[in-house]
Amino acid sequence: MDDNKIPYVPFHAINQFMVDDFRHEVIQSVFNGLNNLEGGKRGAYQNLIKNAVKIPGFRNSAMAPTLVKIKGGISAFEKSPVFVAQTLSCWADLHSDLRQKVYDLLVKRGWEILPAEADRAKLPGFLTKWHPTDHYDVINQAFNETYPGDPASENDVRLMTVWLSDRLPYDAVDEEDGDAETVE
Repeated sequence: MDDNKIPYVPFHAINQFMVDDFRHEVIQSVFNGLNNLEGGKRGAYQNLIKNAVKIPGFRNSAMAPTLVKIKGGISAFEKSPVFVAQTLSCWADLHSDLRQKVYDLLVKRGWEILPAEADRAKLPGFLTKWHPTDHYDVINQAFNETYPGDPASENDVRLMTVWLSDRLPYDAVDEEDGDAETVE
């Protein structure tokens, strides 16, 4: 490999790190929160749903009821890097308070990341090199200590960390069992 190239994996590689229930929760959250997104972003995402999510009986998948769209959305999330990137971008916008808290925490811990509001969906994918000391449990503990009583789940904090850092924990291997960390 050329030493000047940065290794990225496509955005849909995140599926290797997400359990099914949490993937469903994220997609449902975005579909339910579409009306809370800024107009341009909402329209662009609805067009993406129309083109990427296939639902029998609907020419325009964006018009299907949310419960019907979720199954097709999960399938698109598993296959399409563009759909993953836009879904996570919308998810982060819908969780702007959490986004700012996780951003502040990561910066305070020495992570070099893009500004919180940067459009990460324009990136080619996720980097594979994780922060050397801040594994999921460390980040969750630091988040809970910094923001006691915050209602965000561990999985929300983990996903926001992945999204803001544009990194998947490919090299964050648990020494005991050799498994990569998973967003549950």
